[in-house]
Amino acid sequence: MTDAIIAEGVHKAYGAKKALDGLDLTVARGTVHGVLGPNGAGKTTAVRIMATLLRHDEGQVRVAGFDVRTHPDEVRRRIGLLGQHAAVDEDLSGRQNLEMFGRLYHLGARRARTRAGELLERFGLEDTGRKAVKQYSGGMRRRLDLAASLITDPEVLFLDEPTTGLDPRGRGEVWSAVRSLVGGGTTVLLTTQYLEEADQLANRISVIDHGRVIADGTSDELKAKTGGDRIDVVLHDPAQLARAAALLPGEASVDEDLRLVSAPVADRMAALTQVVRALEEAGIEAEDIALRRPTLDEVFLDLTGRPRGEELEGAGRSRGGETRGGEPRGESRSQGAGRSQGEKEDA
Repeated sequence: MTDAIIAEGVHKAYGAKKALDGLDLTVARGTVHGVLGPNGAGKTTAVRIMATLLRHDEGQVRVAGFDVRTHPDEVRRRIGLLGQHAAVDEDLSGRQNLEMFGRLYHLGARRARTRAGELLERFGLEDTGRKAVKQYSGGMRRRLDLAASLITDPEVLFLDEPTTGLDPRGRGEVWSAVRSLVGGGTTVLLTTQYLEEADQLANRISVIDHGRVIADGTSDELKAKTGGDRIDVVLHDPAQLARAAALLPGEASVDEDLRLVSAPVADRMAALTQVVRALEEAGIEAEDIALRRPTLDEVFLDLTGRPRGEELEGAGRSRGGETRGGEPRGESRSQGAGRSQGEKEDA
């Protein structure tokens, strides 16, 4: 099976600031590949390069079998891009938006109408197709935006933080749509700050920091790198946290707000028996004791040395999870599009 995306030794700098510093990334066809990283790590820069919206300084990038530098038009014919901000017109109906995008992509009036109807049905929006988008919920707008990125049925779809700002229901609606796409053979590259999202959707995950991949694997493989299973103990009396931490195997962490003590364990059942017995003998009352795998949040902290969402030094925060200075603002969509503002910055 040919890989859908191959990036080798990719570099991109803005003056003295290195946005990408030798990025290597491979994405298999027909899968969801998650890309995680703190703000300013290079996620959006990488997506814009792969989507032909930005030129890289060094390295090679191939998408859908074509080099993004030497055959950008061939790449654009085969990709879709859903950026961090919706690109639909709120005053138009869902159907009008999709027909408009179809005409922009030279489908012709009849084919654009047919394709709009197909996508409205596919994303569960057929009953709202004539309603103005400004009356849609957040999840519905994002599904419509996702539908618009599929007008030309792309082989590869780039999703750059697609559920930022959505409530849990809206995120669930987008997740369902993404699963349906991959089931139909589409390859998805997903950047996200929601580790649960990567856990739910991604077949494989790459963690980016300082412009390069620092870890790659399945969710379970990445979690195993943090030391395997953990035991969590929730106490009735927070004053007993320090005593309980001393009884747990390994190096225990304490969360006073949650009255939680947690530690890595090597042998699940032996550790559970040992901890229960030790707490009983010490007279420490536990409200709950559980064995679990590490979360991706813990993986992220272990790999990058800081919690997810924390920005690189010198990179200021802006709305929507973007950064200024370290990583450019994301684009809305690219399918067969011409030159972008990003390429002007590169000149």
